[in-house]
Amino acid sequence: MPISANNTNRKSWIEVPSDSDFPIQNIPFGVFITKDDVITIGTRIGDCAIDMGALQQLNYFEGIELTDDMFMQDTLNDFISDGKKTWKLVRNRLAELFDETNPILRDNKEHREIVIFNVKDIEMQLPVLIGDFTDFYTSKINATNIGKIINNPEKALPLNWFHMPIGYHGRSSTIIPSGIPINRPMVQTLPIGETSPVFGPSRMVDFELEMAFITTDANIMGENIPISEAEDYIFGMVLMNDWSARDIQKWESLSFGPFLGKNFATSISSWIVTMDALEPFRTKGPKQDPAPLPYLQQKGKNNFDINLEIDIQTENATTTALSKTNFKYIYWSMIQQLAHHTSNGCRVNSGDMMGSGTISGPTPDSFGSLFELTLGGKTPIQLNDGSERRFLNDGDTVIMKGFSKNNGVRIGFGELSTKLLPPYVRK
Repeated sequence: MPISANNTNRKSWIEVPSDSDFPIQNIPFGVFITKDDVITIGTRIGDCAIDMGALQQLNYFEGIELTDDMFMQDTLNDFISDGKKTWKLVRNRLAELFDETNPILRDNKEHREIVIFNVKDIEMQLPVLIGDFTDFYTSKINATNIGKIINNPEKALPLNWFHMPIGYHGRSSTIIPSGIPINRPMVQTLPIGETSPVFGPSRMVDFELEMAFITTDANIMGENIPISEAEDYIFGMVLMNDWSARDIQKWESLSFGPFLGKNFATSISSWIVTMDALEPFRTKGPKQDPAPLPYLQQKGKNNFDINLEIDIQTENATTTALSKTNFKYIYWSMIQQLAHHTSNGCRVNSGDMMGSGTISGPTPDSFGSLFELTLGGKTPIQLNDGSERRFLNDGDTVIMKGFSKNNGVRIGFGELSTKLLPPYVRK
């Protein structure tokens, strides 16, 4: 089915700022609460949020087979479960409806007032009910940087890293949308030079710049997904901040892997950008050497050219740009991640989320975490207000951005912004 929504010549009758992440060629999906306290599924063009539940009630999706309440729900899970054909039909219909040449809604003032909201007047929600969350470790540059800091610089990566996408299962209960602050976690750590652990606020809270993909229903338990089919089960992508408490992570990783150092918070951007919208930005990833086993071998361009940025804003509202990198640097592609994830028969459901792992580029100004930028806290970085950071202070806000651009079209994710608060105190 053609993706007519991607037509680069298409313009909308909704005004779109030139630097917007959300031209009519994007048409992401999310969930928001209107100023009338109605929760709905929606999309966005420019600075306008569009109530798709209201559009459905007004019969603007006529001819597309949808359940009566498809867009009048508080998650996208059912829509995602409907599969790729439905996603394309709905996205193409929205592109047609908001095309500058289409008068049907453009010239209906009554319907426009029901359907369209300024983004300042809505409250974004978590777009999907995330049943399961897996975080991978797929950037070779990031994994090498971390390995050099923690382990022997000559043996930064373990042997298995080059043969399969490494990952762990995280907590979905603490995944939050952009704009929701988090608390500094209380953790158990082993101070340097001590033989007994202590308990208190983490002193090494860090961000990790990642992206994540959202799946649809993919398989039954015991069934694997061939790499040739994996892309059919990926709905779209979001920005992701995999918050990390490096001090407890170091202590607990002596015997196993990520646990309390990771599960206290994970932030994601509020709008899911579909793989269809990202189709024009395909690119090849890094050369894989040695060649993966047959079940992980892929053909064509399976990475995506997505520019990524990290800023930190201090409590005095001073912002410092920390890093610029690109999603194309990940070593293991999304389809390799999904194929490996299900190779043992693990079931994947609608709304499951899978993080890429920290995305770092080849230069120090393209690293995706403070742990890398400060060499494990040994070398502080200077902020624009004159202060220094080894790790995050209470009151710091981490802002992540991501966008692709070519042929004059910019497809972005909006901001992922999260403030770090002091530890939670029971009242």
